[in-house]
Amino acid sequence: MPSETEKTLKSVKIFAGIDETALTELAEKCRWETVEPEVQVITHQDSSNDVTFVIEGKARVIIYSLAGKTVTFRDIDAGDFVGELSAIDGAPRSASVEAVERCVVAHMPSKVFLEAITTNSAITGAALLHFTNQIRTLTERVFEFSTLAVRNRIQAELLRLTDFETEVDGTARLSPAPTHAEIASRVSTHREAVTRELQRLTKLGLIERQGRSLHITDVARLELMVQEVIGN
Repeated sequence: MPSETEKTLKSVKIFAGIDETALTELAEKCRWETVEPEVQVITHQDSSNDVTFVIEGKARVIIYSLAGKTVTFRDIDAGDFVGELSAIDGAPRSASVEAVERCVVAHMPSKVFLEAITTNSAITGAALLHFTNQIRTLTERVFEFSTLAVRNRIQAELLRLTDFETEVDGTARLSPAPTHAEIASRVSTHREAVTRELQRLTKLGLIERQGRSLHITDVARLELMVQEVIGN
């Protein structure tokens, strides 16, 4: 179980605009849990409808096919949340959520979550922005799957994983670097295809492996490689 000092929603982005008293009241209505790496936080097709806030650590939204293939949708970092779809429509879970690192999570009952986003304008605005960002990202990924070759999807995913946060020198760093299998599960390909493309990008001088990190040496050039195919 999390310690009492860990049981706080202060780091949750959508609650940034509410006062300390209201935040404490919401935290007291949550069920708190510590989840070890590779343990599921939410199970695909489960009938639960809590909203789960990641307070510490990182979790991943995934689905395992009957053949054992892993499809990765997105990562949930500390301060973000997942499970809002079932909280809103009451339908079974659309995917599993698995801890990547040790996570401290708060499970908020759907009734509490829905009341919070409908009665507090600051939370409403933050929640709407969250939903909008998710839709935009999903639209972007569907477009990429429909139009880009595997090579370009890998390039686009590398850029997405950096959150397009480029350093002043035009570089970016993924630390720790995702495995080839993780990238493959994100772009619907196999690990060997990722290995080949990363080797090619290394030969071009666009990426460098530095210990557990992956250094993108020229973000603008990598973006241009994707944009040339898309036509932007």
